Amino acid sequence: MSRLHIWIASQNPKKALELVRRLPESVLVHSLDEVEGAESLEVVEDAPDFAGNAAKKARETLAWLLEKGAFPENGLEKHLVMADDSGLCVDALEGAPGVLSARYAGEGATDADRIDLLLQELAATGDLARKARFVCSLVVLEASGSTFFRTENCCEGRILEAPRDSAGFGYDPVFQAEQEIPQDGEGLGRSFAEMTPDEKDALSHRGQALSKLAQFIHDQSG
Repeated sequence: MSRLHIWIASQNPKKALELVRRLPESVLVHSLDEVEGAESLEVVEDAPDFAGNAAKKARETLAWLLEKGAFPENGLEKHLVMADDSGLCVDALEGAPGVLSARYAGEGATDADRIDLLLQELAATGDLARKARFVCSLVVLEASGSTFFRTENCCEGRILEAPRDSAGFGYDPVFQAEQEIPQDGEGLGRSFAEMTPDEKDALSHRGQALSKLAQFIHDQSG
């Protein structure tokens, strides 16, 4: 039986590793780095929502891979392209940074820069609840262009007043999932950055989305 191949529309090695952790061992994960000229592929994420950006990245990446001849002529149906768009939405900032999460502090900004700006703007609102959520919209296309799978998932929580740890990526050091928020003032609870990868996967927006994808693949192969 030929194996299923999933091409991830990202050159972020952490995303590729996360996908490998979540999917069955029978699924082969490919990154765009395997194809010459991957650095030239740029998708402008200009959709108004996460779902639109994820679909656009999946479509344009699929077209690019087909143009590059990345898929074999035989067994084309066993190749899929997966894209996601994820971000942080803060209630007191009217949903910002939202789809601009990766570009919140401007081009060339670091994760630390984005976190600093977020904390400054949130502090200026005077909001005490600091409610926020991570959102992940995920789309998987078949080589034909048809939709194989799609989902959107959220992880509710809050923004901490200061970063904790530097593991993970993005806004992980200042995000605390609602399951970790201390009850009755007992303890501090952990940020996403303070969790092990498996612990974060069990709660996170991407973890939920990838678990659903893994289950869907399992059901399809059964």
